[in-house]
Formats: sequence, C-alpha cells, structure tokens
Amino acid sequence: AAKSEVEKLCPGVVSCADILTVAARDASEMVGGPSWSVKLGRRDSTTVSLVLANTGLPSFKAPLDSLISTFNDNGLSPRDMVALSGAHTIGQAQCFLFRDRIYANGSDIDAGFASTRRRRCPINEGNENLAALDLVTPNSFDNNYFKNLIQKKGLLESDQVLFSGGSTDSIVREYSRNPSKFKSDFAAAMVKMSEFKTTMGQEGVIRRICSALP
Repeated sequence: AAKSEVEKLCPGVVSCADILTVAARDASEMVGGPSWSVKLGRRDSTTVSLVLANTGLPSFKAPLDSLISTFNDNGLSPRDMVALSGAHTIGQAQCFLFRDRIYANGSDIDAGFASTRRRRCPINEGNENLAALDLVTPNSFDNNYFKNLIQKKGLLESDQVLFSGGSTDSIVREYSRNPSKFKSDFAAAMVKMSEFKTTMGQEGVIRRICSALP
C-alpha cells in the first residue's frame, strides 16, 4: 500500500528498499521505541532468490558463538546483536520454534514460565499457535525483554543464550537497568544494519511493484 501511494506521487523514484527502511524506523517509533535518521537512495535488486534471502539469518536454536559469528559476517558487533535482539520485546513466535525449550526441563528456563507456555503449545500439536516473545509487556517497546532473560524467561533458545554465562551477559544486565542505553544502541545498530551492503548509485533498479521484478 505504501509503495502504490508513493508511486502515484513520484513514479519510479523511491525504491522498495528505502520504503522498507523508513517503515522499520516508523514502526519502532509507533510502539514506543526510538527513532533515527534514515539515509535514502537505495536501489532494488534485479534478481530474486529465497535461498540468498535466508542466507545469514540466525537460527532460533543457534548457540551464542554462532550468533556472534553470523552478526559479525553482517558487519554487526556483539553489542549490536544484543541490542537488535531486544526487538523481541514485541512480536510473537510460533509454537514449533520454542516447543523443545519449554519441554526440555533444562536448567536455563524458569519452570513456571515453561509451564505457562505449554498451555498454548501442546507437545504433539499446535505448531502454528502463537506466543508473545515478551509475556509481560508484549505490545510495548521497552527493556523488559532483558529482564526476562535474567529471570530465565527467554522464549527462544537464541534469546536465552544471550544471558547464559557467556560474553554477552554484561550487556543484557546493562540494558535491563538502563532502558535509554538500550534504545540508543538499538537505533545505532538499526542504522548500521540498514547501511550494510546496500545497492546504491547506478546499481540495481527502482521497482514499481515490490513483489515483482522489473
């Protein structure tokens, strides 16, 4: 809808990539998160590949060292990684993504939290059932995600490994105590991520329809 409205006013001028980048910033602001300046001028790809799009995405079961490596490959530091993971202060995850964690009876999950999550995620069914990533304030952009991790209430394995005796524990503690620092670091990391390996200048195209190649 946004692209079609922009095309009515400025046909063939604003890329889908720029619209998505601005939308991410505006969405953050709408739910109480930070805002940041967005540099424009991105161009859209002339090809499409689901495999390439998924390459480099972190797994929900990834251990900490793997997550750090994946983010590093995309120009992001461990601090950037923890800050960006804080986006899980809002949103939901499907049951199949966290079922193993809530039924494993592991030492890295609060027993009461696991029991609560099992109500919406039966052991043998309900793969698409949804659960809030932050059970306490699921619709607010705040630092409660990090407080949850300290209490062993991270929903995904890739959430909880950020506070599991490893190198990122201190960052999680810092953000749990200082919401302003979390928000400023999140904004800085979003800017860094949005400017990594972008298509600019004469490269690429301006797509008229984001889901279709020119």
